[in-house]
Amino acid sequence: MNRGLFITFEGIDGCGKTTQIELLREFLDSKGIANTVIREPGGTEVGEKIRQLLLDKKNSDMTSLTELLLFEAARAQIVEEKIKPALDDGICVICDRFYDSSLAYQGVARGMGTDIVKMLNNVAVAGVDPDITFFLDISVEESIARRKSRGDESDRIESAGDSFIEKVRQGYLYAALYDSNRIRTIDATGSVDSISSQIISIISERL
Repeated sequence: MNRGLFITFEGIDGCGKTTQIELLREFLDSKGIANTVIREPGGTEVGEKIRQLLLDKKNSDMTSLTELLLFEAARAQIVEEKIKPALDDGICVICDRFYDSSLAYQGVARGMGTDIVKMLNNVAVAGVDPDITFFLDISVEESIARRKSRGDESDRIESAGDSFIEKVRQGYLYAALYDSNRIRTIDATGSVDSISSQIISIISERL
């Protein structure tokens, strides 16, 4: 049995990850390709409890190191419990965020540096790396406009401010620059259908 394809989606809030993940899932279903959709942090009982800690505004005094270690703990759990078994069974895994998020949010935006994040990422995933990552890129201004139009409330991390989110975006751009073979940057200001077509075209080449 062939190993399943591991696909991750990244981007700042409002970039359209949820919509594009659903459209990709529908495409895979239409082709009879077994797949599962998960999110990070979360996706497991342990991970969802960690997610609550991370996003709760009451935890405003959480240090950057604590934040990073919690993300890595949730990541280690979902890799071992969900991602690796599915891939080994030949199931395509689609993950809403993965280790590039830690590089962008904690490594760059929190100023912890990329070296420590990469080291902890490697420990957490134990060699289970994405085959392809889609970075859906939008400006901070577009992100704000989309979130306002949906009436979204900011969580603890989103509440860090616009300058923080811009640093996150720059972190993603940095990651995409240095790992362009895996990370495909897509202009997420286009139509939903045009973005989906680009993603499906790329995935079709890998299947």
